[in-house]
Amino acid sequence: MKVIGAGLPRTGTLSQKVALEMLGLGPCYHMVNVLTNLPLSRQWEQALDGEVDWDEVFGEHESTVDWPGAFFYRELADAYPDAKIVLSTRDPEAWEKSMIDTIWGLFHGHSPMSHISKAREFVDPEWRDYLQMMARMWAAQGIFAGSELRPGQLANAIVRYQESVQRNLPEDRLLVWSVTEGWEPLCAFLGVDVPDKEFPRLNDSKMFTDRLIDGSLIVLKEWRERGGVEEPAREPVTRPASG
Repeated sequence: MKVIGAGLPRTGTLSQKVALEMLGLGPCYHMVNVLTNLPLSRQWEQALDGEVDWDEVFGEHESTVDWPGAFFYRELADAYPDAKIVLSTRDPEAWEKSMIDTIWGLFHGHSPMSHISKAREFVDPEWRDYLQMMARMWAAQGIFAGSELRPGQLANAIVRYQESVQRNLPEDRLLVWSVTEGWEPLCAFLGVDVPDKEFPRLNDSKMFTDRLIDGSLIVLKEWRERGGVEEPAREPVTRPASG
């Protein structure tokens, strides 16, 4: 492991993933890995329980950004003492809006995305496992408290989080950086040449909702084609409820 991303989701982590891979520091582990291979959720549940072999989790990956890896940035910093750590940041108000439109909205909103996700829970045990893992992480992180949000609550939460990361890590291992800054500070920190290519700027929010909706609709269509057979009863997902 050469680079550990400590930034929260919705801070341009998909652009960061692609950028690190362009710099030869990939493959880079990202929540996309879990969304495209949902059984990995169980592995991260075990990590939450303290049962984890990081080399086994990451395999050939030379970097990690976004959750679930960033949730464990302190543990990873200890496990890989030579790795450099990048804290991706974002304007707090913009981050709050993005969270409401995506992750918080997935659990507590009333958008088509949220309703489609809830429908998928009834027919897809692996999706329930994924949501349970995410619910545990958000509850443990204390970013938001259930379905009630005060204006500015999330914006204040990311500021507190970023301050805590900077307190927890030595300055010589940490870069506080925004994807809007592009290549130069990132490459200088990592000790690599600036590529002769534009910095990747991906619409992470759109890709999040498109991937979730499209994937859920495929699963629901397959369920309908099986005759609407119910999966075995499972405990409902407990939504994040601690702040």
